[in-house]
Amino acid sequence: MENLDPFLEIAHKLADAARPVVRKYYRTPVAVDVKADDSPVTIADREVERTMRDILNAELPDHGILGEEHGRENTDAEYVWVLDPIDGTKSFISGKPSFATLIALCHKGTPVLGIIDQAITDERWVGVMGQASTMNGVEISARECEDLKSATFFTTAPELFKGDAAKAYQAISKNCRVPMYGVDAYAYGLTALGLADTVVEIGLQAYDFCALVPVVEGAGGVMTDWAGKPLDIDSAGDVVASGDARCHQDVLATIKAAMMA
Repeated sequence: MENLDPFLEIAHKLADAARPVVRKYYRTPVAVDVKADDSPVTIADREVERTMRDILNAELPDHGILGEEHGRENTDAEYVWVLDPIDGTKSFISGKPSFATLIALCHKGTPVLGIIDQAITDERWVGVMGQASTMNGVEISARECEDLKSATFFTTAPELFKGDAAKAYQAISKNCRVPMYGVDAYAYGLTALGLADTVVEIGLQAYDFCALVPVVEGAGGVMTDWAGKPLDIDSAGDVVASGDARCHQDVLATIKAAMMA
């Protein structure tokens, strides 16, 4: 794998270019379309991603791109950028500043660089494989939390968990110290900052989680699928992120027990 510093410069350039587009449309009466999966999308989502794609195509034409709004491009390449222009579109269109622009770089499918950028609050988390994660240039670290019963737990929404997965959610929610909801990728940034302890989600796409992995892990945390396997660009998207490995193992055990009950 090449030195990632030049790619980090590009990642910052993408986030910098996304910010004015996000700010232009934030808390304005933008039209909202509904995609095939019933999720909302706006001109802001599409324009932010197009802005980032144009930079990548100009500067790194041999790299691939996987984006939420404009699909796949050269995704068999050694390096693939994974883009979610506005993670948390429902928050965006509601005027709630907990959405984020997610930018990831995967090397042979493994997330090696990630940015969580919040244009309105002027917050930027950066994670690079082998380096300490930062927020606005300052190193950050997750906090200690020995088990689920001591944990602040985040998820997007309880109704996303169906069937046996609902049993897993109920077990986690019942056994954690504090359940919290509805801040999308921002929850992973809070975990990396040491302000939350675990995030459990189901049915995410690569553009929802790839950028988060280097940030969480670079802060000393752990991020896997529900079976405890490392995440890559092809993972199914049932994810757990925790600031402390002990809590992470407790969450995985709780999921397994609930699903088998």
